[in-house]
Amino acid sequence: MGQLENQVAFITGAARGQGRSHALLLAREGADIIAVDVCRPVETVPYATATPDDLAETARQVKALGRRIVTAEVDVRDLAALTSAVDDGVAQLGRLDIVLANAGISVPAPTLEMSEQTWSTMIDVNLTGVWKTCVAAVPHIIAGGRGGSVVITSSLAALKANANTAHYSAAKAGLIGFMRVLAQELAPQSIRVNTIHPTTVATDMILNEPTYQLFRPDLGHPTRADFEEAALTLNALPVPALESIDISNAVLYLVGDAGRYITGTTHTVDAGGQL
Repeated sequence: MGQLENQVAFITGAARGQGRSHALLLAREGADIIAVDVCRPVETVPYATATPDDLAETARQVKALGRRIVTAEVDVRDLAALTSAVDDGVAQLGRLDIVLANAGISVPAPTLEMSEQTWSTMIDVNLTGVWKTCVAAVPHIIAGGRGGSVVITSSLAALKANANTAHYSAAKAGLIGFMRVLAQELAPQSIRVNTIHPTTVATDMILNEPTYQLFRPDLGHPTRADFEEAALTLNALPVPALESIDISNAVLYLVGDAGRYITGTTHTVDAGGQL
């Protein structure tokens, strides 16, 4: 029997990358999944975002593990759509125990040169989208009366500054304050709330030329190898980037029995990036 047998988890940004990894690990531990992703291009984002086929592949892999999954194409900026997706998932799966507010974007830009839309889209997705995710989903955990867990994906960028990421860092740092207030408000219902702070993770959000350029501004067209050479200097451990499963393992700790008394914390998975 898995650690999360018969529980239900709602995951945003679940079509690929960390979100898919979280869905599969939680499913292996016995959870059923409500999975959403935007599945279309997002304005200002310079890399290809997830597709309907990506979300369908997450569903296929979860089902192959013998668990149920309900999917929907949803933009986390759309509270009505989020609410509808969660309501439908709970109606089909019967309960909600875990919320993983994982969806996010990365758009490197100089602070004083970025467009207003670039700033606004970043804040709307990476900060306000998390609030909307919680507004849509957490009432179902409260209604269940069994307690539960919320894990919000922040970033090492909330704790350590890097040039050309002011909007991203502001959003991710804002999540810390949001998490602490929500943890205090939900503690009487035995619902735990924590942020998780990864260093660079090898996903599509990172493995693209705009991000390579962020790490290697000295090169005209940096490659992944150039990026990895630069990223190695940021981490104390000799790794350029983590894998999604490294973050999923930390998520499992926070939502499972091992983390049953952990709330209001900033859980860092950074290969020593803060040292």
